Amino acid sequence: MTVRSPSRISPPQTENHTQPNTIKTVVTPQRASGGFALLDSLQRHGVEYIFGYPGGAILPIYDDLYKVEATSGIKHILVRHEQGASHAADGYARATGKVGVCFGTSGPGATNLVTGIATAYMDSIPMIVVTGQVPRAAIGTDAFQETDIYGITLPIVKHSYVVRDPKDMARIVAEAFHIASTGRPGPVLIDVPKDVALEEFDYVPVEPGSVKLRGYRPTVKGNPRQINAAIQLISESRRPLLYVGGGAIASGAHEEVKELAELFNIPVTTTLMGIGIFDEHHPLALGMLGMHGTAYANFAVTDCDLLICVGARFDDRVTGKLDEFASKAKVIHIDIDPAEVGKNRVPEVPIVGDVRNVLVDLLRRCKHTGTKAKPNQNQEWLNLINRWREDYPLVVPQYPDSISPQEVIVELSRQAPNAFYTTDVGQHQMWAAQFLKNGPRRWISSAGLGTMGFGVPAAMGAKAAFPDEEVICISGDASFQMCLQELGTLAQYGLNVKTVILNNGWQGMVRQWQQAFYGERYSCSNMEVGMPDIEYLTKAYGIKGMVIRKREELQDAIAEMLAHDGPVVVDVRVTRDENCYPMVAPGKNNAQMIGLPKQSPTTSTEPVYCSNCGSKNLPTHNFCSECGTKL
Repeated sequence: MTVRSPSRISPPQTENHTQPNTIKTVVTPQRASGGFALLDSLQRHGVEYIFGYPGGAILPIYDDLYKVEATSGIKHILVRHEQGASHAADGYARATGKVGVCFGTSGPGATNLVTGIATAYMDSIPMIVVTGQVPRAAIGTDAFQETDIYGITLPIVKHSYVVRDPKDMARIVAEAFHIASTGRPGPVLIDVPKDVALEEFDYVPVEPGSVKLRGYRPTVKGNPRQINAAIQLISESRRPLLYVGGGAIASGAHEEVKELAELFNIPVTTTLMGIGIFDEHHPLALGMLGMHGTAYANFAVTDCDLLICVGARFDDRVTGKLDEFASKAKVIHIDIDPAEVGKNRVPEVPIVGDVRNVLVDLLRRCKHTGTKAKPNQNQEWLNLINRWREDYPLVVPQYPDSISPQEVIVELSRQAPNAFYTTDVGQHQMWAAQFLKNGPRRWISSAGLGTMGFGVPAAMGAKAAFPDEEVICISGDASFQMCLQELGTLAQYGLNVKTVILNNGWQGMVRQWQQAFYGERYSCSNMEVGMPDIEYLTKAYGIKGMVIRKREELQDAIAEMLAHDGPVVVDVRVTRDENCYPMVAPGKNNAQMIGLPKQSPTTSTEPVYCSNCGSKNLPTHNFCSECGTKL
């Protein structure tokens, strides 16, 4: 059973599910096809790029695109697989904050988009997905390349349309952009039968912002009494923690999060989706929390007395054992989606509204009343966190005969600190999350769905949006092979994307889990046999390829990659059996991490032995450095 948020409109049973109030203007109709109406409407909504792949049912739209592309200002980027189109539109949207657009034809073209649609839905990314469909008369007859993409995607879109009449096209596009980009963002599907795209009619444009949907009123302002209650809890707290997610990125609340943190001296931890919302160099930054979060962030969320959740949803990869997550804390939860508030954790103070609007109101009230942190209010808490930082830092290992993956990411961050970074999914993703210091919207990664193959096409979307910015994809050897055909797209359009493959010959995270939890039975996780020679592969596409095998090659090779004017793929042979730590094992709470760095005794005081694993610990430690059990 799919539980839907009230802010994610349930798709209609017919295309005429609602009659919006449209602000009417006097416009002279022009004779045009449904395909032209679609493209003109997209242009009016500021679309710069369409990522897509043609096919039979969508050919009328592509024919109209051919006629208008030179004068419309819309650029089409031909991908090599429809999944690449959806990920590229997704990457474009994450990098810009605008709505991404992708095209696919009916049948297999539409179903190839599904993974990308689900990826965007899980991470609340605004996207318009246009699919071709068989002619209206053939719908339901099992015609060639017919699939019910409307029905297939119902659980993974915010809203859906089948355009039955070309006269509805402009209105539908305007509604789709409004729905995709407001409230909790998400993908919207527009399915266009072939004959609808061909049919000519008297076209009257519908301008952006001119539609109002009855029944769709996302709450954007927080309740004043709840905001006052939140301020009261913050003022009383001695161990507060800001827990910030992707909702803060979506609302553009970067400055407000920083102002709140500094006003009350509150440490800040982020989810995987929230990376970039807060300057990681700031003394209050704790990095990411959760399964592969920093030890000090996980200890902080375990011991805090107030958890301020801002645009996050208490995801299982964050909370670990839910009933022990922030169990000592009162909770303030700020989110635009009322379905998320109280879904996994019931807050003492729920605030439904746009994150930035709520924080602006909260800060304004604090300024008006002179409310701020009392002298030394949180100092003991900050001292404790700083001790955890010193005792349990993130470690960059150096091995005599191999390059560690962490070394590669640290070197990338040093040489390209302000780049847009995309990732695929696995160990490399977690190491990148731990060691990169990203700015706002410069971290682009599949979090909710965890989609391997996301990195390269998402980087294409980001690079199209920002051609003068450095865009780097960090991938793994297994993930890279999921969408490597998009090297053809990079080559065709000269998209200057740099891809760095952390190549250990494995599905790295699968191997780590098999080692830790499946008795070292490495079933179907080794990728060495059949692994292509990356240097030769890229050469076949006309792209520069490089291989790094030794540590002494790393710095100069990264510099050479960044200096090259064109796409580059770098195959870095890293330590084969390196594991990503720290790690919260399934079913454990966040304080029970494995793989924490062992500490050297600094005094002759008697050690404390862990009751769980028997490991020796310093008497100053609150948690076992080996298994994370509270001492």
